[in-house]
Amino acid sequence: MPPRSDDPRRDPTGSRRGSSRGGRGAEPRTGEPGGGGISDARAYTPRGRTLREGGGGRSAAGGGAEQRRTPRSTRSGDPFRPALQVLDGGRAGAGRTGRREAAAGGRSGVVRTVTARPGREPFDDDEPPAPRRRPGPRRPDRPAARRPTRKPRRPPKLADPRRRLRLGTLLTLALFAVIGIRLVFLQTVNTPAYADGGLGNRLAVVELPAPRGAIYDRTGAPLAHSVEARYVFADPTQIPESDRVAVAKRLSPLLGVAWSDLADKMKRRSLPGGGQSQFEYLARGVDIDRAKQIMALDLPGIGTHRDERREVPGGDLAANLLGFVSEDMTGLEGLEAKYDDVLQGKAGRKTYEVGQGDLAAPIPGGYSVTVQPRPGSSIVLTTDRDLQYRTQQILSAQLAQVRGSVAAAVVLDMQGEVLAQASNPTYDAADPAGSKPTDREDAATSFVVDPGSIHKAITYGAALQEGVITPDTAFPVANTINEGGVTFRDTHPANGRKMSIPGMLAFSSNVGTIEIAHDLGRDRLIDYQKRFGLGQPTGEGMPGEASGRLLPADQWSGSAYGSVPIGHSVDATPLQMAAAYTAIANDGTYVQPHLIKEVIGPDGKRTPGPAPKTRSVLSPQNAAALRTMLEAVTTVDGPDGRATGLAAAVPGYRVAGKTGTGLRYVDGKLQPGEVGSFIGMAPAEKPRYVVAVFVWSPGGEGGAVAAPAFREIMGYTLRHYRVPPSATDRSPKFEVFPR
Repeated sequence: MPPRSDDPRRDPTGSRRGSSRGGRGAEPRTGEPGGGGISDARAYTPRGRTLREGGGGRSAAGGGAEQRRTPRSTRSGDPFRPALQVLDGGRAGAGRTGRREAAAGGRSGVVRTVTARPGREPFDDDEPPAPRRRPGPRRPDRPAARRPTRKPRRPPKLADPRRRLRLGTLLTLALFAVIGIRLVFLQTVNTPAYADGGLGNRLAVVELPAPRGAIYDRTGAPLAHSVEARYVFADPTQIPESDRVAVAKRLSPLLGVAWSDLADKMKRRSLPGGGQSQFEYLARGVDIDRAKQIMALDLPGIGTHRDERREVPGGDLAANLLGFVSEDMTGLEGLEAKYDDVLQGKAGRKTYEVGQGDLAAPIPGGYSVTVQPRPGSSIVLTTDRDLQYRTQQILSAQLAQVRGSVAAAVVLDMQGEVLAQASNPTYDAADPAGSKPTDREDAATSFVVDPGSIHKAITYGAALQEGVITPDTAFPVANTINEGGVTFRDTHPANGRKMSIPGMLAFSSNVGTIEIAHDLGRDRLIDYQKRFGLGQPTGEGMPGEASGRLLPADQWSGSAYGSVPIGHSVDATPLQMAAAYTAIANDGTYVQPHLIKEVIGPDGKRTPGPAPKTRSVLSPQNAAALRTMLEAVTTVDGPDGRATGLAAAVPGYRVAGKTGTGLRYVDGKLQPGEVGSFIGMAPAEKPRYVVAVFVWSPGGEGGAVAAPAFREIMGYTLRHYRVPPSATDRSPKFEVFPR
């Protein structure tokens, strides 16, 4: 709305007129000199600014000059002007100078007129209005001092937000660049140092057990093998003391262990290094089904884990050969101990990083190394499971007649392979804890005896080979002979009659054998004893095999010339004597007896066992002649007497062998009773097998048991391997006392 012309506050130009409180004119300020002067009168704008009034708006004479205000259009519209004026060094002081000049003019009667300045650009050097004075007495007027003119400063530029944005972006990128470079440095240069730091505390190691190799017989039937099982353990720290007995009673029927023993294992125990034991075995080799039943009980502190159990399907079948293992599958006795390094294999191991907490789960992408387990190799024995079983059965039945006896039986073929090797007493290899140590001994390799008359075959063989005798040799034999003050007698007296070599063997003449040994000589006899394998272990493969003992030549007494040829003052095992007879059956070639036929590796590759050692002892002709003469032991039965080995004859087959009566020593002490023995081969015309039976009994009944046991074992062996009978080639007729 346009201003009205009659508005006394505005002039025709639109400027607002100054007004006084008393009327048109401005009244003089109280207390100022020259009161009533209009030069110091002020008018207030709506913004609170003041304008000086001057004489330009009114005449001096009339006193009613109009008051002018600087037109609004001449003011700068810059909102930052007050701040810039402050920054400009206090230019507002110029306003005070103007006021002083106005005051001086009032005193001299000169009134300045406030003229409107022309409009300027923003940020010009306009002086702000003078500040308002506080009420109070004014200083005496004095001439205003003129300040020197300054060169106007250029106001600083305002901050640019784009520059701040660029600077912030650069700083952020620089920060991320530094972090990235540091990460690359850590992951490439210092990776090993930081990766290995504390690794041991984060690693978990799990053992991967290697299955133990099996033991098979010559046909591939398992004699001992391992099966997967579980072991049951307890963490005593997790079992409340009040529940310990109750937990033990619930486990007892499932584990077959007395609850008192289980409760004792669950007791809390302090470890030497501090802390308490958190693991105790309760049972090993538990069936998987039984382990599942135990876990279903959800008993506190009771757990199961993978284990291995050794199974022996035959129980006591070849138990004295096989031996047994410990709970941690380490061989303790027998072949299990001898070839433990072959059977055991090599356990694997898995090492990996786990997280913290109760879960202890593997860290994905963390350190993990797995070494696969290498299963053990398997061993194939030369033994025949069926023949082994039947040999043990026959030996046990025969010994049922003799109490407190110890017996051994060995079956060999012409290649030196052990087809059966039985001991009595025996034990259950699947449960060895209930047996005595003596029951677990292999009698064939640990039973050291004076072989007695079975040694005479060695004396006669040496005499044949050295030409001392021939198959047709015969000479008078007395009833007794004295050697070194000791008298040796025959059980079948010849009464000085001429006796043939077959007759001496048939009646087991001590006197005739000693006389032949005189012609042979001590040194040659000892040499042949060694050739036949006496005085040293056979190396069959059984651990702890006894070597026996031969009497050195420098230790022979006068009586030794009589005792040694007939098998006394000599220590030998049943296996050694069986190997000696195998040399006779094998055309005079000694073949080392052995049990290991081949080894099957984890990859299935078959490696033959060590080749047996062989050596020539007799010529084939002399060996054949000796076999024929030994047939008299099982065939002579006439008016002159009965041979000592008739009970060993096998119907339908020619059998060559020798009986013996010896002594047993344990730790150098002579044991009561006697050792009865029989070693023979069949068919005698072309031997296939050799069987040796030794029986010791405190009452001396072994001789009555050994020959019948031989007959049954040899008969079964020949039938088992389908050896044709000797019906068309019967034994020759022997003349004991030729004319």
